[in-house]
Amino acid sequence: QFIVDYGLWAVFGGTFLEGESVVVFAGFLAHQRLLHLPYVVLCAFAGSFLADQLLFYLGRRYREHRYVRRIRDKPAFEKALSAIDRYPHGFILPLRFLYGLRTVGPVALGVSQVSPLRFLVLNAIAAAIWALCFSLLGYAFGQTIESLLGRLHGVETKLAVAAAIGVAIWLAYFLYSRHRR
Repeated sequence: QFIVDYGLWAVFGGTFLEGESVVVFAGFLAHQRLLHLPYVVLCAFAGSFLADQLLFYLGRRYREHRYVRRIRDKPAFEKALSAIDRYPHGFILPLRFLYGLRTVGPVALGVSQVSPLRFLVLNAIAAAIWALCFSLLGYAFGQTIESLLGRLHGVETKLAVAAAIGVAIWLAYFLYSRHRR
């Protein structure tokens, strides 16, 4: 009952951070009929969209701060900003799918010359795609696990399987980002 009552709030709050595992977990719970999939997608969209908007405006507000200016004066950062200004669509849309850049990216975009309206529209599109993909991924995991293990019973079993899925996804992202570095 706790999951039914507060699960969507947890999805909303969890997506303020790097919330892929939260959304996948919620998609799994939607498959188990503890949450409704359309509401999971909506909460994931709203949380990630609002978090990125907030981070964008923080970057915009503090782009003239002395610490930010010191970072902006570095050649690599200047090169990155010029690439962002030249190809804003190519940076904003895939940004939330790149592990480790989801919190830094919107701040960098706030420092750039990308207009707030352009960021708002592209962020909304990217957040909708992201929320739908990861929610459906969790839902699909639920179908796969159910076919392998039979119909799961008991909240403890569902939570344990969902936690294992979340840990596996986090580990995959961690190893992938480490490999890319």
